Amino acid sequence: MYTVKGKADKNHLLTEHMPLVKRLAHHMKAKLPPSVEVDDLIQAGMMGLLDAINRYEDNHGAQFETYAVLRIRGAMLDELRNSDWMPRSTRQNMRKVEAAMEALQQRLGRPASESEIAKSLKMSLADYQEMLSDGGGHQLLYYEDFHEAGEEGGDSFLDRHAVDDADPLRSLLDTGFRQAVIDAIDALPPREKMLMGLYYEEELNLKEIGAVMGVSESRVSQLHTQAVSRLRAALREQLWTGPA
Repeated sequence: MYTVKGKADKNHLLTEHMPLVKRLAHHMKAKLPPSVEVDDLIQAGMMGLLDAINRYEDNHGAQFETYAVLRIRGAMLDELRNSDWMPRSTRQNMRKVEAAMEALQQRLGRPASESEIAKSLKMSLADYQEMLSDGGGHQLLYYEDFHEAGEEGGDSFLDRHAVDDADPLRSLLDTGFRQAVIDAIDALPPREKMLMGLYYEEELNLKEIGAVMGVSESRVSQLHTQAVSRLRAALREQLWTGPA
């Protein structure tokens, strides 16, 4: 049993859950560019684990490991935010990719191929794929997404939905965003849809997914970045315009 005063119990929890920190760090690292060191994530995760141990009580209403995972991941994400691991130029390039995907989808009535996206961006296929590699770790949602106004200069998501002490992510999910994500994933090209399932549902790492799909780990990373960009492009109206 865990007791707040039991130093031995705290040490036991720390030792027992160190492998959990390493596992979460390596899983998160797979989504991030090479510039992010897994040791930095582990160090941040250990701080999160210590915080969880110090805060947790038996009457918290959750199993310790469930609570610890939230704290560990939160500490790792805080470390990434503080280190600003994705350069602004890379984020801007990903926005260009999203815009090209959205325009091509509207014109073609189907997801654009890599060659079509590269042509729209006026670059070679190799350069486009290199851009995808540089964008490893591109996320479905960023904090600033909640603050950005729509392309026509409309209100931001927070301006439209937030009230005092509101949770913007919870407000977003309540608008039907969750179902929109499910629909957007279902509309992905078959290979990218399979990749997302293997990664997020089966929790395989990029190397394991590469073995299943018969491609290299770096190629899986490119396809993951492309899939996330497709999802962001598909969800732009939900995030920046909101439901009709």
